[in-house]
Amino acid sequence: MWKEVRVEYWITSRRSSLEGVREQVTEIIGRVRKDGDEALKAMSRHVVLEEVAVSEKEINAAYDAVDANVVDCLIKAEARIRRFHELQRPRHLWLDTVEPGIVLGVKTTPLRRVGIYVPGGRAAYPSTALMCAVPARVAGVREICACSPPPIKPLTLVALDIAGVDEIYNAGGAQAIAAMAIGTKTVRPVQKIVGPGNVYVTMAKMMMRDHVEIDFPAGPSEIAIIADHTADPDFIAADILAQAEHDPDAACLLITTDRALAGKVGNSVARMTEKAPRKEIIEKSLLNSGYVVVRDIDEAVTVSDRVAPEHLSIQTADSLSLVTRVENAGAIFVGKYSSVASGDYAIGTNHVLPTAGYAKLYSGLDVNHFCKTTSVEMVSPEGLEAIGDIVETIAEAEGLFAHAESVRVRRRKH
Repeated sequence: MWKEVRVEYWITSRRSSLEGVREQVTEIIGRVRKDGDEALKAMSRHVVLEEVAVSEKEINAAYDAVDANVVDCLIKAEARIRRFHELQRPRHLWLDTVEPGIVLGVKTTPLRRVGIYVPGGRAAYPSTALMCAVPARVAGVREICACSPPPIKPLTLVALDIAGVDEIYNAGGAQAIAAMAIGTKTVRPVQKIVGPGNVYVTMAKMMMRDHVEIDFPAGPSEIAIIADHTADPDFIAADILAQAEHDPDAACLLITTDRALAGKVGNSVARMTEKAPRKEIIEKSLLNSGYVVVRDIDEAVTVSDRVAPEHLSIQTADSLSLVTRVENAGAIFVGKYSSVASGDYAIGTNHVLPTAGYAKLYSGLDVNHFCKTTSVEMVSPEGLEAIGDIVETIAEAEGLFAHAESVRVRRRKH
């Protein structure tokens, strides 16, 4: 089960699983476009839906179903997540005099309405509810709606309420993405959809970009671990199982300079898997996983950047020195005690991250994902004189004579 793998195959397989569901997702989107709420109800696999929207009564009942200590921990986690994301909050407006008579700046405006997707099915993900909703609230988004596969777990409902989500809908999979993008009788369309999901959800997000903006492709979870001979094989194995238990399509990659360590990790993985409550899921995920032996740390960084993992754990003799050298990773966990699970729940950083190599192109979810910016320009007569000749000359060179005249007429009348 634990095996040496080719990096090229690992990279290709992460993308090919997405393309394999395009036809099915196209059909699902078409059904939602045609039948709206009725399509959402018909495609609910595990429960007969009477209503798409979750009622306040159901949310209150969820609190009664969740242990008070768990609720308290969710509240503490929300506070830590909010604290970190408040550090990212941009200024509403900044202006700077760049030269006499010319003032430039940027106005930042939060999106008015966004949708978040919270996975369900195999497990409850209240942490994802917090990770998606809290930065939206910090950004100043006025309306946040959420979709999650029915029946929505009480834990998820409680977390969505703690995070201040306004509307919650019983909808999962690609159909939920379509509903938030296109709109139905019950679900009003949003400007942007964020949140992770399976390959169907991820493909739907990518396909609906003509209707709505998205954060980035955030599919089945993955981790890459750079490790040398100083690493603890049990720590590495524990991190691997933590990702593997998410989903049968999750994937884990050890990049090591020490072949002996790879063998020790394999032994630890086998031992821990036997005792794992989610053994069946882990065993399937491990089929997508394995290790690569490299010549040195330089090659390890190169391989990691080619993979561009969602989570990168660095467990080497001098882990911090590698951080500045890594270019492509959703999040970097430095040192053997920095477990990815800590970032999933309580450190405060965001665990909604690009997968399948998309960390080469996208950043993880943050406050800026929920804002848009507008440049602001203020030019006085003095400033216009400073740039007037430049504008007129270039405009006429382009053959846009009215552009030049729009500046010239102001200069004449001053």
